[in-house]
Amino acid sequence: MSIISNQDEFAQAQVLEFVITERSKTLSRREWKHRLAGFGYAIRETDAGDVVQSLIGAKDICVLPAALSA
Repeated sequence: MSIISNQDEFAQAQVLEFVITERSKTLSRREWKHRLAGFGYAIRETDAGDVVQSLIGAKDICVLPAALSA
C-alpha cells in the first residue's frame, strides 16, 4: 500500500469512493471504522468534520462529506 499525498486529487477521490462503499457494507459506524482499519485507514473526528487518515504515517487523506460524519 502506498501513502497518498494531499496533493493527489485522483487518489483522494478513489479513497473517498472506497470509504463510502465500505460504509454501505456495514451496519454501524463502529463496524465501518473497524473494517477501514483492516485496510490501513482511520476516521479522525475533528471539530471541522471527519477526516480519512492513513494509519501508516498518520497522514490526512481527505475530508468526509457531512452525510458520513454523523
